Amino acid sequence: MDTILLVDDEIRMLDLLVLYLEPYDFRCIKAESGKEALTFLESEKVGIVILDVMMPEMDGLITCQKIREFSDVPIIMLTARSETVDVIKGLKYGADDYVTKPFHEAELLARIEALLRRTNKTKENNIIFKGLTWNEASMEIKYRNHNISVTPKEFILIGLFLKNPHKVFSRDHLLSVIWGINSHIDDRTIDSHIRNLREKLRRVGFPVKNHLFTVWGVGYKWVTEDAETNP
Repeated sequence: MDTILLVDDEIRMLDLLVLYLEPYDFRCIKAESGKEALTFLESEKVGIVILDVMMPEMDGLITCQKIREFSDVPIIMLTARSETVDVIKGLKYGADDYVTKPFHEAELLARIEALLRRTNKTKENNIIFKGLTWNEASMEIKYRNHNISVTPKEFILIGLFLKNPHKVFSRDHLLSVIWGINSHIDDRTIDSHIRNLREKLRRVGFPVKNHLFTVWGVGYKWVTEDAETNP
């Protein structure tokens, strides 16, 4: 079941969207402001965001821009504005699609399904964790809008952690997986790579101390929840 975050300051519109979407096996979460949506997305994963443009305090365009600082979640802008300039502006702020009110239920569903199909294909090579994006196809790592320059070994190392949260990897295991079973690399090489990786993640503001842990006498592990600092 895909989760959709609905963002609109009008309760009636939120209820209408839920009425349209829930029968098609979507889980709907309602947010009545851009701030509420940002707070939710900082800690929870959703499949798609449907975002109204005309909202008080923080409008949909600014909300979309702020979401793009830490997330690649698909965004459909929903608005009464149909002028080309407004559509272009929404897309430039990071929206993936644009639906104009009043809309037909079938059109909205078709756009959601098309966007989810495209997104699900790319997810196979992508891991996104709290604003940190690991892209296997392009061998790129980003945190929010910051590119992180890593070596091929560091890229494989963090990918291994992200794919296997909470699993403890011994230094010998990491050496055999990354350098090969017949390598003659000292296990201190792993410590050096971990140290470099931590520093690169710290430099861009990612809270690596809460997620990449040393298991003394064994090796390392990655935890998904924020935890106490560990060297």
